[in-house]
Amino acid sequence: MGESLYEAIGQVKIPRMVRIRQHFEDNRIEDPVSVVEEQMERSEILETIKPGMRIAITASSRPIHNLDIILRTIVRILRRHGAEPFVIPAMGSHGGGTAEGQKHILNSYGITEERVGCPILSSMETVSVGTSPEGHPVHIDALANAAQGIIVVGKIRPHSGFSGPYESGLMKMMTIGLGKQHGAAVCHNAGAKYLAKYIPMFANVILENCNILFGVGIIENAYHKTYLIECIPAKDIPSREPALLQKAYTLLPRLMFKDVAVLVLDEIGKNISGDGMDPYITTRFGTPYVTTEESIQKVAILDISAESHGGMLGAGWADVCTRRMFDKCALEESYVNAITATIFDGVRIPMILKNDYYAIAACIRGSVDIDRENIRLVRMHNTLEAYDIEISESMIEDACRNPDIEILGDLEELEFDENGNLW
Repeated sequence: MGESLYEAIGQVKIPRMVRIRQHFEDNRIEDPVSVVEEQMERSEILETIKPGMRIAITASSRPIHNLDIILRTIVRILRRHGAEPFVIPAMGSHGGGTAEGQKHILNSYGITEERVGCPILSSMETVSVGTSPEGHPVHIDALANAAQGIIVVGKIRPHSGFSGPYESGLMKMMTIGLGKQHGAAVCHNAGAKYLAKYIPMFANVILENCNILFGVGIIENAYHKTYLIECIPAKDIPSREPALLQKAYTLLPRLMFKDVAVLVLDEIGKNISGDGMDPYITTRFGTPYVTTEESIQKVAILDISAESHGGMLGAGWADVCTRRMFDKCALEESYVNAITATIFDGVRIPMILKNDYYAIAACIRGSVDIDRENIRLVRMHNTLEAYDIEISESMIEDACRNPDIEILGDLEELEFDENGNLW
């Protein structure tokens, strides 16, 4: 049966490809140290810091450009004013739901005690800090709660599972990040449909009952460079964050093409997107509560990033993967996050084919209502790098008509090695 499978797709023609560059808005902060210093020296921020205070600073499980520099600068300013800072992982159930796993994630991003200049204290223990208006217990990290103050640092960005005035950002960081496994489970148990409701409900309890000093909101541009750093007084976080989220929406990377039949991703991973691959590019969302006008017919994933350590969230939203990719999957660790989030589709196993050629060929063969001789196919290294990509020959005319697209080279055949792989 295996031979007949590969015979069926072994004659599929892979189109010639050309490398292009999509140009997005590229305003960025060149000197994050100066911006953080300027923001923290504002009187409404500075007055929250008192000598001798032990202050917890949150760090996310998602890669944030310049986060090590931002944290180190915050730590230095706190020490200058007599405070005693420490960093805590604020990442719900990530890292396999263990204190060691969460600290390891930070270390893998270069967030180390030596780098940020203060202790990194990791624990999964939480304490109840109140009850939501609907009777839900609200928990936060016990170490953070024992401190005299908490600074919430996080990236503000659209979420892939729900829409609302608060998506990924400071309010979610308080609710789910600081809530650890317990807080994340309580919030997720109702399902993605209610996250837009529960995030502000829980976060407001935390703001009322915990000593949140201020938030540090970060926005990145489409190149994942720092676009904005803003310190927000605790009382203003609920009113300020929605406007920052709307700005983040305008900066999202995207494919500047319509009617793409096949998308090939060299890799997925949790360091790339919370979903393994950015659904605002792949058009594959994990819930029905977020949609996009465009729809890509077939998605092939060829590998998992080294930084993901086998985390295979996102595989389930692809149609095909390679044996190389599947063999790296850390299934049980990935399942912890899926169970906590109550969304299982992202860790389902797609069709597994033995090499890159067959994975791509299967997607072409399985696409419908298209001219397979002129397939509209896009290949990118990962969805973080949506600027430099490859497009098939049939898409060049569209690229030439778009002033935001630059063609970088000549048409070339994809080069597969003796094992049918691209590398």
